[in-house]
Amino acid sequence: MTCDYASTLEAADPYCLRPHEAATLLTGHPWRRFVVLGDSVASGVGDPVDGYTKLSWVDRIAAELRDTAPDFAYLNLGERELLAADVHERQLDAAIAFKGDLALVACGGNDALRRTYQADAVDDELAQIVGGLRATGCDVITVGLFDASHAPLVSDRSREFVSVRMRTLADRTAAVGARLGSLHVNLSGHPVETDSTMYSADGLHGNLRSHAICAAETIRRLGAQLGSAT
Repeated sequence: MTCDYASTLEAADPYCLRPHEAATLLTGHPWRRFVVLGDSVASGVGDPVDGYTKLSWVDRIAAELRDTAPDFAYLNLGERELLAADVHERQLDAAIAFKGDLALVACGGNDALRRTYQADAVDDELAQIVGGLRATGCDVITVGLFDASHAPLVSDRSREFVSVRMRTLADRTAAVGARLGSLHVNLSGHPVETDSTMYSADGLHGNLRSHAICAAETIRRLGAQLGSAT
């Protein structure tokens, strides 16, 4: 991906990709069709930050994959405010029709933040999404999200409730992924999640520094998978 890392704040950020790191990790990767499913996290909501690349995390992942595979195709189906059941109902068929060989699924956060959250039901929806994609031969990335209890929008009296819910979601997503053979990226508990400057003006979604870190962690996970496959 074309980016003058040497002249940016991103280059000095210890949690972001180093110059040429993505190319080194992804050279020779097998993926040619990347599809993203999920809610606002998947759609790429986030404010720009001076000194950081102006791409969402999933767009960054796609750009880095495309750099070493010019015939690469990318589809992002993410929509704001969806529940896991909505993602399953509205996006899975389209993702399968796209015939992706790599998918990223990020959902469940909107469910977990509701008092009506039913963890088993969300697990089932996620399993049907991941399982449906895996049945086509697609590699699937699942994500344990940042703990949003640290976001400025969350009140002090709600913080513990939100933290328990987000960590429950992260743990259960990891378990579903392990059962179905996903490439899991765990962002829950990351050192930056407590930093209030990581969030957008809406006080809930991560800004583009947050996105840069999420992209770095995901690309490193893909690189680890490629290393284990050689």
